[in-house]
Amino acid sequence: MPVQESAVLDALRAVKDPDLHRDIVTLGFVKHVVIDGGRVSFTIELTTPACPVKDQMRDQARDIVMKIPDVTGVDVAMSAQVRSAAPDQGRAPVAGIRNIIAVGAGKGGVGKTTVAVNLAMALVKCGGRVGMIDGDIYGPNVPIMLGMQTQLTTEGGKIVPAQKYGLKVISIGFLTGDDAPVIWRGPMLHGVIRQFFQEVAWGELDYLIVDMPPGTGDVALSISQTVPVAGAIAVTTPQQVSLADTRRAVRMYQKLNVPVLGLIENMGYFVCPACEHESDIFGRGGGEVLAGELEVAFLGRIPIYEPIRIGSDRGLPLILSEPDSPAAKAFMFVAENAAAQISIASYRKPATIQLTSVR
Repeated sequence: MPVQESAVLDALRAVKDPDLHRDIVTLGFVKHVVIDGGRVSFTIELTTPACPVKDQMRDQARDIVMKIPDVTGVDVAMSAQVRSAAPDQGRAPVAGIRNIIAVGAGKGGVGKTTVAVNLAMALVKCGGRVGMIDGDIYGPNVPIMLGMQTQLTTEGGKIVPAQKYGLKVISIGFLTGDDAPVIWRGPMLHGVIRQFFQEVAWGELDYLIVDMPPGTGDVALSISQTVPVAGAIAVTTPQQVSLADTRRAVRMYQKLNVPVLGLIENMGYFVCPACEHESDIFGRGGGEVLAGELEVAFLGRIPIYEPIRIGSDRGLPLILSEPDSPAAKAFMFVAENAAAQISIASYRKPATIQLTSVR
């Protein structure tokens, strides 16, 4: 008997997405099923290229289909199609951009920009199409952390973003001198933020990371009023001073109707390179406890690691310079969890119902 496509699909219902808790057939992930004699090929199209278990899903799907009678071989291709998770906030989406992610902090000095840059680079490494806005107008440090010095150009009436390491970047730092202060009131900030979204030739992006200024000020309000934001990520250290301000930042996003994707605990611990003793310099676990209190996801913990600072100063993010280090793996873990939250949110969006008038 020839192998039937229905038998292949029935078998693949045993493979479940660990985040969405539904089988890949019901989710519509199985594409392009081709049967040639006893050989079966198909594609599993995930909702993010940063899925940490995609290899396991591929292997499980192959093994399950191989058990079907008369199947002699199985070829499984993996792909990803990122969906938009932005809720209907009454604002027009930015053309080509599926998900805008704000990375913020309640206070300065918690390593927010470092986390944002390495988060963006981790998503690039996974195969995502990623852009980054340096939204910290008063302290634009993203160009330094990426080792970028450039003059922006325009094409077709739009600003062309700078590119490095596969990441598209816009920063006020490209438009001012290194020591030139930005002394602007709220309306001017709102204008430049709107310009960064609407007047830049971003092209097609799966994720646009926005490095927010610390605190709960004008830029967060401007972004929430300008574009539909898929979600916000709050960065904190474990110490109580930081946790108190992080609580305020999370509440701000919630009041602005921006979904909170989760919380990252940065500088969670320090491992002595000489004796491998772990020291909790700023405490430990406070971020995870706060995430539980606020009922938001805890995305992960980043250790204190000197090469993180060295790489940031030299313009080479740790995720690229030491990809196999525990700290780089922690950044990747955080990125995968953030992408998973985006995928989950995209499936929780209410379906858009279009009504057609009958005459």
